[in-house]
Amino acid sequence: MNILILGSGGREYALAWKIAQSPKTEKLFIAPGNAGTGTLGVNLPIETTEFENIKKAVVEYDIDMVVVGPENPLVAGIHDYFLNDEYLKNIKITGPLKAGAMLEGSKDFAKQFMLKHNIPTAAYQTFNHENLEQGYAFLESLKAPYVLKADGLAAGKGVLILDDLEKAKAELKAMIEESKFGDASAKVVIEEFLSGIELSVFILTDGNSYVILPEAKDYKRIGEGDTGPNTGGMGSVSPVPFANKTFMDKVESKIIKPTVEGLKKDGIPYQGFIFFGLINVDDEPYVIEYNCRLGDPETESIIPRITSDLVDLLEAAADGTLDKQSIKIDDRYAATVMLVSGGYPGKYEKGKTISGLNSVNNCILFHAGTTTDVESLEVKTSGGRVLAVTALGNNLKEALNTAYQNVEIIQFEGKNFRTDIGFDL
Repeated sequence: MNILILGSGGREYALAWKIAQSPKTEKLFIAPGNAGTGTLGVNLPIETTEFENIKKAVVEYDIDMVVVGPENPLVAGIHDYFLNDEYLKNIKITGPLKAGAMLEGSKDFAKQFMLKHNIPTAAYQTFNHENLEQGYAFLESLKAPYVLKADGLAAGKGVLILDDLEKAKAELKAMIEESKFGDASAKVVIEEFLSGIELSVFILTDGNSYVILPEAKDYKRIGEGDTGPNTGGMGSVSPVPFANKTFMDKVESKIIKPTVEGLKKDGIPYQGFIFFGLINVDDEPYVIEYNCRLGDPETESIIPRITSDLVDLLEAAADGTLDKQSIKIDDRYAATVMLVSGGYPGKYEKGKTISGLNSVNNCILFHAGTTTDVESLEVKTSGGRVLAVTALGNNLKEALNTAYQNVEIIQFEGKNFRTDIGFDL
């Protein structure tokens, strides 16, 4: 099969790395890709929401399957675009239709869906400029800390957790009336704060059946001990020690099954990944959020633990035959440490030369924000999150030690990383 992956980050590199290993993969294309994906397949200079250019590439390169990495094209309706096109409608595509992508595209939609299908989540209300005063009153009725979420997509940065009531009111006003997160915060979901430990659970579904992928825990804040501003993710580990069989059975019966069944009952066809952002509160799982794709950097920890052929699973999800597939998982631990540009998640410089890429051992380097200099052929930084270093080990400590040994080998000006991934486990 000729396969096209859409996206340019560490998640897409991890998917490309795994898909390239399948005997079913004939030619692999990544749009737009990065310096790393260019060594696994052919990078195409097409952005993920340029649907017409994606169609041209599908026709030109005789693509059989499209795997959508990020959320933006899904929420914008790329799957619908394919189904409504005479040529594209028979191409296999991983990722839900626009209606299913609303699980991530609108926090309010997701909360209503959970309420309707009795899926455990925090109590909430939604506000806009018409009922802003009621929003202030709702904040007054809650105990600190206060959780404010932009309704729409805000690149993982639209969630605020605040300890001060007046500050929470000011931020609510800034989000709604001053467009702090653009159109994404025209509506804001305020919810009660749940205290517990978070984890990410993933499934691949064809709309009827599903397979559960390895779970992971990611570390969002820039600073040690989970301090400082949120980022796209500074590292992840898999498996998660507290996610034992008893806990995961609860996750499946109370959350995964009702979600897949709920989509069916609501007439929303769904073929692709569902990411459940969960919190463990006294050994009970609650949903914090849904995503309509795999997480990043969790993908860089879970993909190396999947020993099954991923293309078989993706094909079955597209064909509606996932009930005939099973998934095999490596028992070892995976630890991922993200190397980021100095200044990230604020302002940072690009174009820094990266050294040591060929000197690492016993690890996998997943490129994220990298590019190849056309003249010198040097690999340079091109984003905030630059490289994910993933290592496997017989226990978490071993995996982390190997990852950190390799982190020291890679160098670029301004390199930053967290030294405490997995500290709370």
